[in-house]
Amino acid sequence: MSLPLSQIPVAILAGGLATRLRPITEKIPKSLVPIAGRSILAHQLEMLQAQGIRHAVLCIGFLGEMIQHEFGSEACGIKLEYSFDGEKLLGTGGAIRRALSKLGEEFFILYGDSYLPIPYAPVAEFFHRSGKLGLMTVYRNEGKYDTSNVVFADGEIKIYDKKQKLTEMRHIDYGLSLFKSSVFAAYAADQVFDLAEVMGKLVCEKQLAGYEVPERFYEMGSPAGLAELETLLQSKDP
Repeated sequence: MSLPLSQIPVAILAGGLATRLRPITEKIPKSLVPIAGRSILAHQLEMLQAQGIRHAVLCIGFLGEMIQHEFGSEACGIKLEYSFDGEKLLGTGGAIRRALSKLGEEFFILYGDSYLPIPYAPVAEFFHRSGKLGLMTVYRNEGKYDTSNVVFADGEIKIYDKKQKLTEMRHIDYGLSLFKSSVFAAYAADQVFDLAEVMGKLVCEKQLAGYEVPERFYEMGSPAGLAELETLLQSKDP
């Protein structure tokens, strides 16, 4: 049976250096970059709260103390915890491994620079029905918003590769995923690894469910993406 979203935490990967957004991100972390009058993190938390999420763990690094100071232990009705990268950069997978004790048995993962306006409950329900160890949301991108990196056919992820470009790649990793904690517990505590590596391994083991979403993704990892997201969020504000 599927857990209610109030019992599934979200890990937000917010530790990157955001070099593509410099000079904006030289003095503030990407999560605090203002968009439509508020930080991207405030917009994310508001959306998560509306979905029924009540617990988020922020995986932070560069200037992360500023995020902790700004948001504290609760914001937008969501309990917040923090997991710092430490001296050694561990990669996106390593950051999740470090935060594992705060995340429980299963959790969503969301990138700190993305805004994904889809219902999250059906994703969780699909994950539980699949019986698999992980789930990737995919979008039929056709190379439009970024480089397509997924071969998705017959409701299944056949190939996921961010380096190899194949003509049959029509879909893209949408940016919202869901995992059992055992997937990350298998790695050493200080191991450097990326989330893409974890997903690739699960695809090979036929343990990564694929959930196709109809709604495009938004991200503010680049100046163009930032401008696009600003337009979207301004249109949402009353």
